[in-house]
Amino acid sequence: FQPQEGSFSFQKGPLFHNFVLADEINRSPAKVQSALLEAMAERQITVGRTTYPLDELFLVMATQNPIEQEGNFPLPEAQKDRFLLHVNITYPDPRTEQKILQLVLKDKLSELPTETFKPLSREDVLQARKAVLAIHLAPELEMYIVQLVEATRNPQAYDQDLMHWIAYGASTRGTISLALASKAHAWLKGRDYVSPEDIQCLAPDALRHRILLGYDAEADGIKTDDVIARLLSLVPVP
Repeated sequence: FQPQEGSFSFQKGPLFHNFVLADEINRSPAKVQSALLEAMAERQITVGRTTYPLDELFLVMATQNPIEQEGNFPLPEAQKDRFLLHVNITYPDPRTEQKILQLVLKDKLSELPTETFKPLSREDVLQARKAVLAIHLAPELEMYIVQLVEATRNPQAYDQDLMHWIAYGASTRGTISLALASKAHAWLKGRDYVSPEDIQCLAPDALRHRILLGYDAEADGIKTDDVIARLLSLVPVP
């Protein structure tokens, strides 16, 4: 609000940045999650009657606290589906935790780390994106990805236990996400082609938030990762 002119002016918020980090996203109320869903799904933000397109380079990374439940607003399935990967973070190993401790102590002493990092430019990121998309994915492996996702929707064709455990299978976004993530994994490994190992490595991260388990799975103590491991053992590798 500009009191001298008696008018309002729009101020762009954090969602208009290229990289958005949402810490403990499940603490965000429904209205905030709804705005974030539009940004992730449509690459745009609507304020009143005006719609603002987001930049081509737009990435959302979010964390969830899986322990505390009070004051939390569980993410709807539609919003979970917009995330490329759901990565489980465990406790660091002792050596990594020691490095974390050393970095914190150096920061307390106002000492800069000895390592220097070259910042990535916008062009660097876009070129890397093109390089990942250019990674070869053989038609046989495309079908392997499709069959993995299809198995989450029709588990009775593979295993009777899976049929009772899975309530809803992964969406088409699961197929696309697993393919893209597998290409990125191959690129990081320095290869120009996707291997079955790339797909199997990324399948848990790409599918665990897209598979909804039923009551039988909860009664049997089955987790989503257990279901994905069973699927990987049953779906034939080309």
